[in-house]
Amino acid sequence: MTPLQLVDLAIEARERAYVPYSHFAVGAALLTGSGKVYRGCNIENSSFGATNCAERTAFFSAVYEGERDFTAIAVVGGPEGERVHELCPPCGICRQVMREFCGSGFRIYLSKGDGTYFEASLEEMLPFSFSQEDLSK
Repeated sequence: MTPLQLVDLAIEARERAYVPYSHFAVGAALLTGSGKVYRGCNIENSSFGATNCAERTAFFSAVYEGERDFTAIAVVGGPEGERVHELCPPCGICRQVMREFCGSGFRIYLSKGDGTYFEASLEEMLPFSFSQEDLSK
C-alpha cells in the first residue's frame, strides 16, 4: 500500500468523526505488517477527557483484534464539513500510544489532502520518548 492510498483511507475515516463540540474532524488509517488497515476517527464526549482521538481509535481496534505489528499510519484532519487543507499531526498522547506498539521503522504520514504528504519517523515525532525499556532500568 502506498502512502497516498493510506492517506485516502484516512480521509474516508474522517467522514465518520463524531465532533459535536470542537467541529474538528480527524481520520486515521493504520497499516499492519500483514497489510491489513485499521481506520479510526475522533469521537468526542461532553466530558472532554473522555474524548478519543482517531489514531488511538485505530490502534485500539487493531490491538483488540490481536495485531501487534504496525508499519505506518496516515492522519488527516481539519474543520468539520471542509476538505482537508492543513497538516494535522498526532497529539502527544497518540504519539505515546504509537511508541508503546511501534518500533524504529514506523512511519507517520500527514497530508493536506492535495495528493502530497509529509513523512516522519516516530523518533522524529516523539524524540526522547518513554518506553517499556525505560521501566526496566
